[in-house]
This record gives sequence, structure tokens and C-alpha cells, in this order.
Amino acid sequence: MSESQTKLLYVDDDALSREVMHVLASKVIGADITLLDDNTNFMDKVRELPAVPDVIFLDIQMRPYDGYEMLKMLRSDSTYKEATIIAMTASVMATDVQALRAAGFNGLIGKPILRQVFPGLLKQILTGEPVWFVS
Repeated sequence: MSESQTKLLYVDDDALSREVMHVLASKVIGADITLLDDNTNFMDKVRELPAVPDVIFLDIQMRPYDGYEMLKMLRSDSTYKEATIIAMTASVMATDVQALRAAGFNGLIGKPILRQVFPGLLKQILTGEPVWFVS
């Protein structure tokens, strides 16, 4: 693995979403991606990662912690206080975008993840550009 390889973390309980993200991230973009299908003991799992991810993608609709709760946990840890954290959700309205911004997410990508669009969105995110993309 090269030192410059992009490291991603994707937390989602939906198997199809994880599979799509895995294929796009590893095969299309060449990123090193860690997938979590369960967020029980969330911060323990995050701290066990071999490296701090360049971007963390959080599904908003999860249990036992929703995306907002996971975001709060990450932001309260000094290692992840400034991390790039992107919300992922299938149901998005204008008010949701405002709430996600106010909560401290760095962006949003609506699901389903679009194969044609995702690589470009990730490039924007990695260069520090805000991405608020609803499909």
C-alpha cells in the first residue's frame, strides 16, 4: 500500500450501500476503505483503525447511534475533531441539509450512491471543497 493512498471509513448498516461504496472506493478510485456494518462500541472500532481516515462517511439512519450521534462522538475526540465527515442518507429535504450543516457535517452525499458521480465528488471532498449532493 502506498503512503499516499486515500483512506476512507464508511459506516452503514445497509449491505448493498456498503458493497457499492467498496467497489467504487477500492476498484474505481483505488482508495483503502474500511467498512463498518454496525456502530455498537463505535468509538472503540474507530480507534482500532490502523490510520485516521482522510474522509469518514456516516449513514444518518442507523442504530444504536444515528449519524448525528456518531458525528458528536467523533467531534468530541481530539483525533477526529477536524476530520472530514460526510453524511450519507437516502431521504433528504432542504431542512435536512440545514440541520446536517448546523450539526457540523462537512458535506452530504445522497443515496443511492451514483457510480458516475461519486469519484468526482470524492475528489472535491479531498481537495477541501464542500459537497452537498442530493441525487
